[in-house]
Amino acid sequence: MNLKLNIDDLEVFVTKLIHVVVDFGPRLIMATITLIVGLKLIKLLIKLIKKAFEKGHLDITLRPFLTGIANWGLKILLFVSVASMLGIETTSFVAVLGAASLAIGLALQGTLANLAGGVLCLLFKPYQVGDFINAQGEAGVVKEIQIFTTVLISLDNKTIIVPNGSIMNGNITNYSREGKVRVDITIGISYNSNIKIAKEVLLSVLEKNAKVLSDPLPFVGVLELADSSIKLAIRPYCLPSDYWEVYFEVQEACKLALDEAKIIIPFPQRDVHVYNKI
Repeated sequence: MNLKLNIDDLEVFVTKLIHVVVDFGPRLIMATITLIVGLKLIKLLIKLIKKAFEKGHLDITLRPFLTGIANWGLKILLFVSVASMLGIETTSFVAVLGAASLAIGLALQGTLANLAGGVLCLLFKPYQVGDFINAQGEAGVVKEIQIFTTVLISLDNKTIIVPNGSIMNGNITNYSREGKVRVDITIGISYNSNIKIAKEVLLSVLEKNAKVLSDPLPFVGVLELADSSIKLAIRPYCLPSDYWEVYFEVQEACKLALDEAKIIIPFPQRDVHVYNKI
């Protein structure tokens, strides 16, 4: 009797399993095919969008941001469609998605702040791709502005990823915005040296450097009468991309020119007074 009952139960189970497979199997297969094909089509579509942006000469700063939004938007639509094909109610799915979004939003407030920072960055454009900036204590050339982060390439060729929220809530120094940047160099000369001759020598060095701009004119003047030397301020202008080359080249050339003109760059000095008490 028990054996017969078990066989009957097994037959009922197998029958139900067959009905489930027959009913749900085709939908599962179609949903899987739709998901695979859909992901490939989205990948192809994103490539076409990128090419369209390039041909349309869209601002290079906006390209990765808009591409990222399109990519995620299309994938969300695809997943909703696949869920609908599996028999999941779209309205229920959207409601669950909304509730999940609220919970995730509360948990990821910093990430949403970065998203808002990215949007503000693209709207107000405090910097663009290719600009040399200093933000959050990090200096580098902007390689890419993404949805949540900005990617910088530092002067020593390191990749720096800075959250957009932090950047937009802090100070940003953009060295490329005006198209010209001033190089600040200070050199001290002896009090016994002729200031006018020293200035002529240093201005001659600046005029000979091809990377130093003639507009604005380079400037050399007395910055400070220090304890051991007269400090001269050397202020040439150059393109942002030439900043460090000008900085190092000018300093070296100034030292060589001052040596040739017999103008001394003094070491720190102290006057010692000795009193002989008898």
